Amino acid sequence: MSTLAELRKNYALGSLDEADVDRDPIRQFEAWFKQAVDAKLPEPNTMTLATVDERGRPSARIVLIKGVDERGFVFFTNYESRKGRDLEHNPHASLLFYWIELERQVRIEGAVVKTSAEESDAYFASRPLGSRIGAWASDQSQLIESRAVLETREREMSERYGENPPRPPHWGGYRLVPDTIEFWQGRPSRLHDRIVYTRDAGGWLISRLSP
Repeated sequence: MSTLAELRKNYALGSLDEADVDRDPIRQFEAWFKQAVDAKLPEPNTMTLATVDERGRPSARIVLIKGVDERGFVFFTNYESRKGRDLEHNPHASLLFYWIELERQVRIEGAVVKTSAEESDAYFASRPLGSRIGAWASDQSQLIESRAVLETREREMSERYGENPPRPPHWGGYRLVPDTIEFWQGRPSRLHDRIVYTRDAGGWLISRLSP
């Protein structure tokens, strides 16, 4: 059996050069995201969200991207969850997309703001009924006595709100407004390509990082 230290993969599917990327990192991200979708990768919209709490302790979890445009990257959650509490104390975060089948990563850092109530309402209304009821039933990240308690709560919320539950006041969207976006393409011998966009007053600066 191989040991952990012996596990390795040599990356050789592609390359990334400053001359080839879009001058706008959002358009570059959209191009890579489309390629991940077209390649039929499993859930290409999953991303790791990392936050920091009031004690300076980091935590990370997988969430789903639900929107991207020139304003930033959008996800939705319970504002009273651990990630929500972290963002209340420190409204900065990082995102990581990892598309191993394409030997690619995208790392994004920036400030986080809540989306408008209208945006949150519109997305909430588009969710399956079970997910909308679940947003009411779950006190996300809080201790719970048992699964039975959660299922009882779900039934109660379903009976209360029926087919058209409103958006809970504690649930909604966040938008990460990027100031740094890095595109990583795996290369042989661990000499990976890393192109980073850094926001400045005039737009975006494009640089190469050593692997």
